[in-house]
Amino acid sequence: MAIHELWIINKAGGLVYQRNFADGLAQLTSNEYLVLAGTLHGIHAITSRLSPTGSSSGAEVIEGETFKLTIHLTLTGTKFVLLTSIAETTAEVFLQKVYEIYADAVMKNPFHTPEMPIRSEGFDTKITTLIGSGQ
Repeated sequence: MAIHELWIINKAGGLVYQRNFADGLAQLTSNEYLVLAGTLHGIHAITSRLSPTGSSSGAEVIEGETFKLTIHLTLTGTKFVLLTSIAETTAEVFLQKVYEIYADAVMKNPFHTPEMPIRSEGFDTKITTLIGSGQ
């Protein structure tokens, strides 16, 4: 499983968590990551309105020649985005596990303010463990 990066985007389109897991990725500035998150949020909103068969939750997978973005949208509007290799087939399962960790380690933390950047050592540790386990 080739997981390259994880983003968490709040319901307003702000990047609240970003973490690289692979060497060799382009080094972007904080502002560039914020712009990418806002752009993806906008694309997701547009794709939710494009469905010819009625309501849609928006794009779930965006594929390029060498990468795949998998998006997990929660009921609260928070988006969990995983950048992986094209061959990755378990991204949805992985994102569900990340969401469970987020609910336990971040949302249950009385010192965390919702919609603000995630600064939780416990969350980071659990994500590292999840990545290390291969899912």
